[in-house]
Amino acid sequence: MKNKIEDLRDHLFATLEALRDSDQPMDIERAEAVAKVAQVIVNSATLEVKFINATGGKASTFLTGANSLPAPQEPARLGVHRIK
Repeated sequence: MKNKIEDLRDHLFATLEALRDSDQPMDIERAEAVAKVAQVIVNSATLEVKFINATGGKASTFLTGANSLPAPQEPARLGVHRIK
């Protein structure tokens, strides 16, 4: 299975559309389950981004693709002092 963040977005929009279907609306409990699982996936992606930024990593298997984030860059050192 090679799902990307775009796939999650598609599933969430499909859930919204199913909830709004006047003929056969999606069961609320099922929609809540989709939302909970989606939140776990989003939290995981957020943690990956934080890890990449903290370690200077170059990529994430979850975030690769057309909308992937660029690798973090080292801050320019132009005589700027940082408070430790």
